[in-house]
Amino acid sequence: MSTTTGPDGPDALLGPADIRELAAALGVRPTKQKGQNFVIDANTVRRIVRTAEVRPDDVVVEVGPGLGSLTLALLEAADRVTAVEIDDVLAAALPATIEARMPARKDRFALVHSDAMLVRELPGPQPTALVANLPYNVAVPVLLHMLDRFPTIERTLVMVQAEVADRLAARPGNKVYGVPSVKANWYAEVKRAGSIGRNVFWPAPNVDSGLVSLVRRAEPVDTTATKAEVFAVVDAAFAQRRKTLRAALAGWAGSPAAAEEALVKAGISPQARGEALTVEEFARIAEAKA
Repeated sequence: MSTTTGPDGPDALLGPADIRELAAALGVRPTKQKGQNFVIDANTVRRIVRTAEVRPDDVVVEVGPGLGSLTLALLEAADRVTAVEIDDVLAAALPATIEARMPARKDRFALVHSDAMLVRELPGPQPTALVANLPYNVAVPVLLHMLDRFPTIERTLVMVQAEVADRLAARPGNKVYGVPSVKANWYAEVKRAGSIGRNVFWPAPNVDSGLVSLVRRAEPVDTTATKAEVFAVVDAAFAQRRKTLRAALAGWAGSPAAAEEALVKAGISPQARGEALTVEEFARIAEAKA
């Protein structure tokens, strides 16, 4: 395996030639079906780690490490890294890559070979941060699952398709504000944290990518309703997003009149639409029905 040379001498991070060489040795061809686009630029992965504000005492969980570009940059900065990888070939190869390029940090690395959506626990100390280049087709469900399952995650930085980044970070009243925006807000303060060009990936995707920062709320949403109850209202409101809440929530409430009653009780206009409401307002509606 070749080693790229950085300004400070030999660089442990993977460059474009390393990535292609590693992929060829493993017989890996990135597939659209798995949403695989490997980051081949060392400056980009360092920028992601900086933007994520990874600290020396952080325990970082990474989802979908692929060939290990971001994993190595995270290992440079964090106390330890746990990577969750679904792909058999990539999961088998990653520990060897870490050992070859960052032998002094190999004991700080753990691999979980699994579908992230099925992960219920992680080995070692619990994660304080989540940093990941998420496959486009599963980005939102994986992000929400990890935030829900691991309440110790305080800070998250994910790289996703630009359109998904816009949706996650959208505010009420924005035309792309929807289910992902509200549900992400249940857990965290969400904002766009930059854009990533197509040329830092192999293969280059035909969409732009964006970074999204999520900082867990200091206090959970103040409500007596459960998360499941609140999310049921959110799903119903956006399933027919062009309709007024009185109409959109009729199925959820049992009838348009029952929906109106819950809305009035929550102090929300029955003529409003879901895209105008904050997560706190959705919680009030859930409470009013309960």
